[in-house]
Amino acid sequence: LVNLVAGEGHPAAVMDLSFANQALAAEHLAARHEGMTPGVHTLPDEIDREIAGLKLASMGLALDEMTPEQQAYLDSWH
Repeated sequence: LVNLVAGEGHPAAVMDLSFANQALAAEHLAARHEGMTPGVHTLPDEIDREIAGLKLASMGLALDEMTPEQQAYLDSWH
């Protein structure tokens, strides 16, 4: 909390996302390290989505789902 008092730190609402990301990244690495080559690896999008979903759920919120029409419009831009 000292970092918040000094005006230099991130609020707890941001830090909990960072810590969750780090924890699940470590779990992902521990479970799959044998099949990985040395180097930098991107964390799978599913893990980011899981963290976002858990955060929203903790706030009593949820993501909206796109309608088929919205998805078709989005796909038309590709």
